[in-house]
Amino acid sequence: MKTVLIANRGEIAMRIIRACKDYGLGSVAVYADADADALFVAQADAAYALGGTNAGETYLHIDKLIAIAKRSGADAVHPGYGFLSERAEFAQAVIDAGLIWIGPDPKVIEVLGDKLEARRIAKRVGAPLVAGSEGAISSAAEALAFARQFGLPVAIKAAHGGGGRGLKIARHLDEVEELFQSATREAVAAFGRGECFIEQFLDRPRHVEAQVLADRFGNVVVVGTRDCSLQRRNQKLVEEAPAPFLSLEQREKIHKAARDICAEAGYTGAGTVEFLLGADGAISFLEVNTRLQVEHPVTEETSGLDLVVEQFRIAAGLPLGMSEMPAPRGHAIEFRINIEDPGRGFLPSAGEITRFAAPSGPGVRLDTGVDGGSTVPPMFDSLVAKLIVWGPTRKQAIARARRALSEFVIEGVPSVLPFHRAVIDHGDFAGDDFRVHTRWIEVDFAESLAAAPRPPVLAAAGLRRGMIEIGGRLVEVGIPDAFLQLFGHTALGENRSTTDDVEQDAGAVRAPVAGTLAHWNIEDGAHVEKGDVVAVMDAMKMETAIAAPEAGIVSILVQVGSFQAAGAIIARIAAPDGKGPSNDTAREPEMLT
Repeated sequence: MKTVLIANRGEIAMRIIRACKDYGLGSVAVYADADADALFVAQADAAYALGGTNAGETYLHIDKLIAIAKRSGADAVHPGYGFLSERAEFAQAVIDAGLIWIGPDPKVIEVLGDKLEARRIAKRVGAPLVAGSEGAISSAAEALAFARQFGLPVAIKAAHGGGGRGLKIARHLDEVEELFQSATREAVAAFGRGECFIEQFLDRPRHVEAQVLADRFGNVVVVGTRDCSLQRRNQKLVEEAPAPFLSLEQREKIHKAARDICAEAGYTGAGTVEFLLGADGAISFLEVNTRLQVEHPVTEETSGLDLVVEQFRIAAGLPLGMSEMPAPRGHAIEFRINIEDPGRGFLPSAGEITRFAAPSGPGVRLDTGVDGGSTVPPMFDSLVAKLIVWGPTRKQAIARARRALSEFVIEGVPSVLPFHRAVIDHGDFAGDDFRVHTRWIEVDFAESLAAAPRPPVLAAAGLRRGMIEIGGRLVEVGIPDAFLQLFGHTALGENRSTTDDVEQDAGAVRAPVAGTLAHWNIEDGAHVEKGDVVAVMDAMKMETAIAAPEAGIVSILVQVGSFQAAGAIIARIAAPDGKGPSNDTAREPEMLT
């Protein structure tokens, strides 16, 4: 292995580039048009354009990625997390192209990516499990029947999902059918397959996971545990290692189950086995993530290992350098820095970061894909950085986190920093009695956070492509809009206000975030009341409900499946008498949970 193509973007691409440099490997970055000026593109040894704007045209395009790997001279591919990292067909395509795949074997990805098969493996090795359907359920009626038989709450899960996509928790019978439909839509949009299964959901559970390393010689080692209970809409925000407030029996049960599941599946590489821990102490296997986790740095800080370098070594056919779990060293906490507004229900945003003042000092690590002047594009994940703090004890780590968060400044776009500052001082998290669970933000976090100013809407990704002749040979070039504007040319799009226009056009139904229109809840010409949910958007790994700003008759303007910029008008509402919208103030969009 000499050169690694990184099939990803943002902070994880930067993380892998740094590991390549530490281990003596070359790095090749790939980028979408919107990422042409990103940090990871500048830091890689070489960078190649994917020639597109959305994920389907770029980071999810297997043929383009393989072609660039061959063209660049890379002999290995690291998928990072998200995108194609858990797609068996991508792993197989890499191997078929004669390249080294830095991850588990394709057949293992396929088996463990099927959550029903993963449950069967867990059951076979005696891992703790709650009651669940034997296979995929085919209808909302089946989901309702299961809920009536086993009781609430229940979890409806995409059989081929991950990362919180296609996962819905039903706590009332009257919401089971709609949540089944929502989980199916998300599964189709994210994974191309809509099969879902259902299982009991533990009450007020913690989310605890075990980091595993496995080589090709049959060695499987649990490196440590993490707690990832602080989540919003099943997406993690704060993680820590080792998982605190576990009994010795619970910890040993989690270690054994994780090790046995991976050994039974023939796992190789770095992987994570996830569990739920109920308020009554019951443990239940959740899933296996066949990739590097976003929260891997907290395990690195407490184990002394570089997990990306370990991935390189395993992929190169080397054995693990350990035979048993290393004793944890101190305590580490990670805060995901998402460009979301916690004062508006963690609504994702995009725009230019006008100031990025990062913290530093003892025990502080920052994994970032941005700096001051960076642009956060609207078509990808809202995660831009991770703040990791370490201390000899959990109490000292919390004290350092409080100091680091007070130093951290992000301007120009909203971020989750205000939420993190509130959490680090909250007794449920920082006290001696850990009371956080996976829905703590939704049901127990009562602090009101101010909404951030809305940034200007971003124009479309600004690269104009064309052919020019150099030395008698035609060469394709991409010219950034910013460069053209220096010479007085008009860019592909112009920024516009997200507040004044809305107030002046109260009957317009606008996309609250950039994303794909997933579903219309109403027919064209239908009458709606103010506040009715008329559509659902799929944006930045979550569904966002769009409410009617006025009462009246709806005229649908865009089709399901189309990508919409934030602020784009997708429908108009006219008063029943045809005289246009009323003058009532438009309400904020709501988020589906």
